[in-house]
Amino acid sequence: MTMTPNLRTFALTAHVTFSVGLLGSIAAFLALSMAGLSSQDTQNIRAAYLAMDLVARFIIVPLAFAALLTGLIQSLGTPWGLFRHYWVLIKLLLTAFATTVLLMKLRMIGDAARLAAEAILPNANLSAMGTELRLHAAAGLLALLVPVVLSLYKPRGLTPYGRRNQHEKREPMNQPENSLGRPSPISQGAISVSSVGYLTVSLSRIQVLGLVAAIMVVHLLVLHLTGAGHVRH
Repeated sequence: MTMTPNLRTFALTAHVTFSVGLLGSIAAFLALSMAGLSSQDTQNIRAAYLAMDLVARFIIVPLAFAALLTGLIQSLGTPWGLFRHYWVLIKLLLTAFATTVLLMKLRMIGDAARLAAEAILPNANLSAMGTELRLHAAAGLLALLVPVVLSLYKPRGLTPYGRRNQHEKREPMNQPENSLGRPSPISQGAISVSSVGYLTVSLSRIQVLGLVAAIMVVHLLVLHLTGAGHVRH
């Protein structure tokens, strides 16, 4: 499942665009949280928290899902793979972790926005939530800078799956052959999905797992954008 050079360039461009946009939006969220905590003007405080809610729900969350999805597609369609190299795996885990924490904090962000709009300011509860959100935004920004550094330096290091996969590629003669003397499509970890004549397209179990994860990411993004699962009070 290797992409063509043009498609690979397009996927890389999309992934970089969404990732840079995600970092910028989190930086904007952090700036708004700092303004909400430091300002003495009640109108500025209300505006800051309302803007934080909008930025988180309609900019940060979609960009986080888009960056995660394009990263999955790029990994599955390039020789780097999804679980072959430690740096790719760390990128995936950090992005997924940051997205999960963000989704968990959406309720707090919404509560802070409603409290800022309704309460008499200054408010101790709002200040406490603002401090926590600022710390999470700063930590999220730092966590997402790590994948940027990993993408640039690409440190060496194969996972056990990557070493096994590399070893199998070095010994193609050990694969079972069919009656025509061609490698059998039913090799280690391969699932045959179609065959026409001598052309056989196969996906590894890891690639299938990645595709399932990509579908789940899209499904969660659609649920978020349509408001499903959010309880309105």
